[in-house]
Amino acid sequence: MSLYSLVVDAAARTPDALAVCDLATGLSYGELDARADTYLAALRGRGVQPGDRVLVWTDKTAESVAVAQAVLRCGAIHVPVPRGNPGKRVAQIAADARPALIVTDHGDHVADSVTVSCTDLFQEAAYGSGAAHHPVRPADPAYILYTSGSTGTPKGVCLSHGNALAFVDWACRELELTAADRLANHAAFSFDLSVFDLYGAFRAGASVHLIGETLAQAAEPLVGFLLERRITVWYSVPSALVLMTEYGELLERGPGALRACVFAGERFPLKPLKDLRRGWPGVRMLNWYGPTETNVCTSYEVTAADLTRTTAVPIGAPVAGDTVSLDDGEIVVGGPTVMLGYWGGEPQVGPYRTGDLGRYDADGLLEYRGRVDDMAKVRGYRIEPAEMNSVLVAHEAVRDAVVLVVGAGLDARLHAFVVPEAGCAPEFAELRRHCSGFLPPYMTIDALHTVSGFPRTPNGKVDRAALGGLVTRGAGV
Repeated sequence: MSLYSLVVDAAARTPDALAVCDLATGLSYGELDARADTYLAALRGRGVQPGDRVLVWTDKTAESVAVAQAVLRCGAIHVPVPRGNPGKRVAQIAADARPALIVTDHGDHVADSVTVSCTDLFQEAAYGSGAAHHPVRPADPAYILYTSGSTGTPKGVCLSHGNALAFVDWACRELELTAADRLANHAAFSFDLSVFDLYGAFRAGASVHLIGETLAQAAEPLVGFLLERRITVWYSVPSALVLMTEYGELLERGPGALRACVFAGERFPLKPLKDLRRGWPGVRMLNWYGPTETNVCTSYEVTAADLTRTTAVPIGAPVAGDTVSLDDGEIVVGGPTVMLGYWGGEPQVGPYRTGDLGRYDADGLLEYRGRVDDMAKVRGYRIEPAEMNSVLVAHEAVRDAVVLVVGAGLDARLHAFVVPEAGCAPEFAELRRHCSGFLPPYMTIDALHTVSGFPRTPNGKVDRAALGGLVTRGAGV
């Protein structure tokens, strides 16, 4: 079994059933299968070999899904990068992944890399002969998801076909997915939440409906999408649901055809969660937990019993054959969903230390307690402040910088504290423009605070609590 065989099998069963749909185009399973084979022939014609990386830098479209399927059928490794990532960041990713090919749906290029558009790639093999699918083993790498890196550059989390399928198989059983389901894909393809949206749908022979980068942050249109597409299974970060509730009349307009609502990536603020649970008595609601390195490793179902709780809901109990334990309070995960390792680094051996802190509640369920280090989540995206710091310091007017996340969930904001170079006073708008050239949109600073130096703890580290106090006192521009 492989990730690409899910589409092959569904196409054999129900070739006319809808497989994937973006805002403009839909492909049946038969069409998706055929387009993937066409792209496969083109990739082979360009010399792509098993184990090569193919970086797909596109919008979220049905066409890019077909390209990804072709990459997997080639035995190569899919490296998804959202269109919204600036060229300089994509260049960093390409320097690490060393792709044999970059596939785009736009005119931008990465220096010293071979780039081709989806259109040209398809035309190269439109009249060519088919190519056989490369057989893969469960342990073979399938994709690399690049996340914010603690060293100041993106790092690639490499996962195998078996890693993904262990999670997808469990998720399909847990949610009892069938071919009649219609899944929404809110997360970017580079975000691990999309693994369930795409491959859960393909395993069940269901349809997945893609939400583009712009629509993903628009409350009222998102609610309209949920209702008009008759979505039955929704999966997103809690911030998206809070946004839809507060600004899109999600509760007032009702869940439509929705039967299951799953959320992950950050804590769901208790009050809006209880409002949603109360307003949707017939919809299953599940809180899933797991870093990109493990995909989902625990789950908790939110029920009417949680309406009386006064603390955050647990992240639950282990799933997908994983084992989850605490070592001095740190959550440690072992089992079939744990990554192969970071691309270019040593293979992952044994359980993965998440860097997350946890504890068990009275019922033996795991509760999330925060981070061991200073990594944070903003609207569901993982943020390594070190990467943002390095970009800010690269500006000529900045001598030193610290980025701090203030608030949580929908209210989380990225505050930059900068020590200016002598005689320079960096402007907020200029620093935002500078960041946008190196970082994805979700890592652009929301506020700027100019300081003469950073407060320090007794052991010499930056005192982040003291910096947070500056925000409370209103310092900044």
